[in-house]
Amino acid sequence: MKIKITKSGMKKDEVFFRTEFGEGRGIWCGAPVEPDTETDVEFELSELLMRWVDILPAPASEFNTRLEGDQVVFTGVLENIEEDGTGFLRIGESLVMFECLGEPMALGVFVEVQVRNVSIYPLSI
Repeated sequence: MKIKITKSGMKKDEVFFRTEFGEGRGIWCGAPVEPDTETDVEFELSELLMRWVDILPAPASEFNTRLEGDQVVFTGVLENIEEDGTGFLRIGESLVMFECLGEPMALGVFVEVQVRNVSIYPLSI
């Protein structure tokens, strides 16, 4: 996903970013980067998420990224959840992978994934 770094945060390597779908924050896992830098990245959601607690049906059918308190909320299409709990959220043309547990959820519908920790890795082209 293409992001633009908007500013540095208070935590070590924390950055705030903007995408075409909204704004968020995370920990930058690469060479130091300055505000106003645009780059392609991959998000890593390392928390074990619970379906119907951290992953909820979205009230609107549109891609979105937003800050809500101490959480980053990604809204996208729940593409798949494999037997081992590996899930895939599609936001625009990008996929975000996560690990989850809990009761089954319908695939192919918009959901919100709420996380506290987002790692951001630059993609080398």
